Amino acid sequence: MTKSDIVAREKGLLRDLSQGQLTMIALGSAIGTGLFLGSGFAVSLAGPAVILSYVVAAIVALIMMGCLSEMAVAHPAAGSFGAYAEMYIGPFAGWSVRYTYWACQVIAVGGEVVAAAIYMQYWFPNTPSWIWMVAFAALMVYINASSVSNFGTFEYWFSMIKVSAIVFFIITGVAVVFGIGTEPIGVANLTKEGGFFPKGLSGVWMGVVMAIFSFIGVEVVAVTSGEAKHPEVAIPKAMRTMVLRLIIFYLFSLTIMLCVVPWTQAGGKVSPFVQVFSAVGIPYAAGIMNFVVLTAALSSMNANLYLTSRMMFSLARGNYAPRVLGKLSKRGTPVNALLASTGGIALAVLLQTLGNESAYLYTFGIALFGALFVWSMIIVTFFRFRASRIREGAKPLPTRMPLHPVLPGIGLVLLVSIMVTFYFHEFFRVGVYSGIGWLILMYISYLAFGRRNYAATDKQVLIDTNNA
Repeated sequence: MTKSDIVAREKGLLRDLSQGQLTMIALGSAIGTGLFLGSGFAVSLAGPAVILSYVVAAIVALIMMGCLSEMAVAHPAAGSFGAYAEMYIGPFAGWSVRYTYWACQVIAVGGEVVAAAIYMQYWFPNTPSWIWMVAFAALMVYINASSVSNFGTFEYWFSMIKVSAIVFFIITGVAVVFGIGTEPIGVANLTKEGGFFPKGLSGVWMGVVMAIFSFIGVEVVAVTSGEAKHPEVAIPKAMRTMVLRLIIFYLFSLTIMLCVVPWTQAGGKVSPFVQVFSAVGIPYAAGIMNFVVLTAALSSMNANLYLTSRMMFSLARGNYAPRVLGKLSKRGTPVNALLASTGGIALAVLLQTLGNESAYLYTFGIALFGALFVWSMIIVTFFRFRASRIREGAKPLPTRMPLHPVLPGIGLVLLVSIMVTFYFHEFFRVGVYSGIGWLILMYISYLAFGRRNYAATDKQVLIDTNNA
């Protein structure tokens, strides 16, 4: 099966997403519980030095996105990195990458809905969490089942809410820290309670393991390439703009948070951002910020549902999943694939109903290993992609990953090191066991089903080509 065949079989999706929508969709997927809730856990691992943890995580994200951007411009498709793995490594790589990414994002959606229910406890502490989970899940499924244009519009404005809030947070924080119109708080909290490195360099590295979760979701831009109006122009611009904004938002927000709130208090169920506004004493600001982080969780959940539905759609079109999941509605959306991707929400509701208060952290631990495996495979695929283009004598693309192969090599080493580190932390270790078990399951299932189905698809493509 040729590269053009793999891209062609995913046609039918409407190209209605603009560059501005692509950027905001990516921000919506990345700026969620990783910043507003998960940052508290990262701070507990590294202390104020978590700032350096996020710098390292940002570097890894930039490298991965540079690789992915070049491939997305060459082959805009909904299957994105899953399709690229199939093109340049082989059918098993395409099978495992797409199913792994689908599974970890499904679980991540469950984590987001748990987080949203936690935020609702701020206003309704006596209402059972599962009620909020069911309500939010129904809303997000409805939005995703509508046209991609409506999805893009919703995600644009929901992302705009949290981006505006972060900008306001940064401006307010700078005024408080440096005493613009008020008494300065200063930066003393960065060195109190054990200094800047209270957990040492090992704590900084463990912070990287958590911080990189904050950037997972940025790869949604490549998935939207199959529905972008002008992917060759919109994709690289959206990727560069989105990643740079994420770095600024994360680093400035974390620094201000750690200046205002001692790092020993920046954890727990309440978002560190809500804690900051409460500490500053702005009237009603904590409630407003809680609304913002709620919309952030819903926005991230909405974008991740989009990701899972498109990845399942790609699997079905490749004959790796039931063909019915590859069908499109009259509005051009893969509704069947969307409905099949709601399992993570059901799992989250079940865990929360059973009284497991750590549902968010446990689902995160399982999802993270799979996401990092996919990131690693993106870089491995990129090495094969570049080698293939050199052999074919293809012209250089307008978007190119700089300093190849040095930077991609550094990114791959860092990703593998992070996954190895999982084993040495009690919480992350569950991700190792789950991840290895999942990959074994992927191999067995491919031998049993995937290889046969791929061969059938390949023969059908040859028949269609001969009859053309």
